[in-house]
Parts: sequence; structure tokens; C-alpha cells
Amino acid sequence: MKFIIRWLVTAIAFGVAVWIVPGIDIVGGTEAWAAIALYGLILSLINISVKPLMQLLSLPITVITLGIFYLVVNTLMLYVAAWLANGIFQVGIEIATFGSAFVGSIVISIVSGLMNALLGNKD
Repeated sequence: MKFIIRWLVTAIAFGVAVWIVPGIDIVGGTEAWAAIALYGLILSLINISVKPLMQLLSLPITVITLGIFYLVVNTLMLYVAAWLANGIFQVGIEIATFGSAFVGSIVISIVSGLMNALLGNKD
């Protein structure tokens, strides 16, 4: 049940990022909700499996930059999820620049944090 909530929160947060951030777009088909749901699933799986390892490996840089590098790790996870979504499922998620991915990771973090606070999810 926790994973389904995490998946829905991530999908909604990504949908908000697609809506707000210029440079993050869904290309192709008219089924945008399906692309957002699939990308949310992939991003949730990456956040569970790969992200903790990346955070551990980047800990010295994160400490030196007082936590700012954590946003770079989030940005890289967005790129990895987009690469997997486009490569495996041909979803059509397009991230134009590193700047738009960086702003998108900030938006996703804020929306996810607010939704987890509203839902009482402590993950």
C-alpha cells in the first residue's frame, strides 16, 4: 500500500512539473495521463533502488555543498527515469535542458513533500 501511495504522489508531482516547468514535455500520443503514470512508476522504482546508493556515493560532495548537491542527484534521477521510460516503453518524456530538469526536480520535491505531509506518509 505504501508503494502505491508513493507511486501516486510521484506521478502527481511529475504531472505538476510537466504543467509548470517549460522544457519538460510529453511528446507524442494523446494519452498524457498514461505517460505520467508510467513515468511516476519508473521514477518511484528508481527512487527506491538507485537513489539511496547515489546519495551515499555523493555524501562527501553533499556535505561540502551544504546539501545543494542533493538536488543534482534528484536531477540525475529524473534523467535516468526519462531515459528508461523512452528506451523501454517509448513513452515520449522529453527533458530539454539540465536547467529545466533541475527546476523540475525542485518542483517534484516540493509537491511530493506537501502531498506526503497531507497524506501523513512518513517515507
